[in-house]
Amino acid sequence: MEGQRIAAQRAMTEWLADKHELGRRPAKIECAGEFDLHEMHYYIFKYKKSLLGRWLLGVCGGYEPGETEHCGHVFSEMEPYDPADAQEKAAAMVEMIREYWMQRAQEESERRGTCPDAENDPEAQRDGADKTGPFVGFVLLGNTAWDFEKLCADLENEWSIRFPKEDKSASSEDRTTLAFDVDGMMAAMSLICAPIPDGEAERNAANNFLWKDGAAEVKKHRAHIMTAVLPGEKSAIEAGKLLVKLCDAASRQPGAIGVYTSGTVFQADAYCAAAQEMKNGPDELPVLDWIYFGIYPSEGGMNGYTYGMTAFGKDEIEVLGSRAAPADLYGFLFDVSYYVLSSNVTLRDGETIGFSERQKLPITRSKGVSVDGDSLKIAF
Repeated sequence: MEGQRIAAQRAMTEWLADKHELGRRPAKIECAGEFDLHEMHYYIFKYKKSLLGRWLLGVCGGYEPGETEHCGHVFSEMEPYDPADAQEKAAAMVEMIREYWMQRAQEESERRGTCPDAENDPEAQRDGADKTGPFVGFVLLGNTAWDFEKLCADLENEWSIRFPKEDKSASSEDRTTLAFDVDGMMAAMSLICAPIPDGEAERNAANNFLWKDGAAEVKKHRAHIMTAVLPGEKSAIEAGKLLVKLCDAASRQPGAIGVYTSGTVFQADAYCAAAQEMKNGPDELPVLDWIYFGIYPSEGGMNGYTYGMTAFGKDEIEVLGSRAAPADLYGFLFDVSYYVLSSNVTLRDGETIGFSERQKLPITRSKGVSVDGDSLKIAF
């Protein structure tokens, strides 16, 4: 394993030397431990920017037994190294990176129409994949710093989420990562002092017809808070609620611009307003923060679609060639999505749906028009 450790230290050093990170090799770096996660092996490193500086935390992996090529999980938030919780924080960083790339891989597979689950699982083709998540959001900031104390205070004051006292009491000057347990779920928040790469956030902000200048505003972001929830044994609904609470608190940071999730960017104030719905009762759902409702015209009439239902194990929904007014179509998509999620209903091909005794709208499941994979088409 010595060769693997040496390879990991070399990879960590090269990653830190990149111009987007330290921009130079660390003054000192040492392997401080190792652990296994998801049947992969990881190495914990402590390093210094300068010889007189403090030790900082980094992680590199994952490695298969005997291999010296890692899977790309090399990361550091340049947070102070503390041997008491180094492994916990390293594992949290790995989980965030893993969730992020799993989401990107799934989106790319669906875009190409090569998603393995859909191809190989007939049951998944009929009823939708029995998968949920990932639960990841990115709060875009106009500056490259966060107010750590305010973030902890907002989590507690708005949502009664208390960051562990022993961690909170640590120096917050260079704090860039939060990782803690909330009712059996792992919550992780990480400040990344760089924009979302390749103009991805700007392109997706342009999809939000409710935010006229969204793309221009999002272009101003200089950093982002990557937020992730690992459900553990909890339901997708509970994980989704927790993600919204975390993103709501992060959206109260000075300079917060918007929240990139569900294929679009929601304006920060609008996101926070929708999150307040959960305060009206334990059964209330922040659907407007979970699901993006797209509306667009065509020669055949108005069209609409959802983006975000698959995170809860449900099919996306489309309405094509409707004569309804845009506002009515938007309201209908919202009502159907809320009903499906709040009642945990699975709509199926050949069934009907309606919100009155006389309304019976046929449902068809087929290849999506505005969404990847199959979708449910409702004749509204």
